[in-house]
Amino acid sequence: MLTEIQKMNRVPQDLITILLVEDDEVDVMNVKRAFKKNNILNPLVTTNNGLEALKILRSNNQEVPMPRIILLDLNMPMMGGIEFLQELRKDPQLSSLSVFVMTTSNEDSDKIKAYNLNVAGYILKPLSLDSFIAAVSTLNSYWTLCEFPK
Repeated sequence: MLTEIQKMNRVPQDLITILLVEDDEVDVMNVKRAFKKNNILNPLVTTNNGLEALKILRSNNQEVPMPRIILLDLNMPMMGGIEFLQELRKDPQLSSLSVFVMTTSNEDSDKIKAYNLNVAGYILKPLSLDSFIAAVSTLNSYWTLCEFPK
């Protein structure tokens, strides 16, 4: 029989996996801090660029549940966010994944390209950790309300 503490620390089986595609270690740590501060228990898988992300998404690894939501930086080495989105949307197995861009780019051209590739949202990375935590809390509220097919 599980104690109350054990029950509280268990990750429910119905939580969706989130893929973070981010090359900046500080930003990765900020996302992890924001998850912790907001008590977000969703499994978080991280990759450093679009190529690594596609490799994970296209593998049939049973140990890592298929992510349903992607948090995507745009400015990355090897394969940037827009290139990643183009590949993702061309792949019938992956095209329905929800992608939120989280970037420092405030360029209208990047926003237009991202929305033309059906992103669920385009979020500028806030400068302060408190603002970042609030932004992640809002995202959590959104994906908690969404219904995803099995």
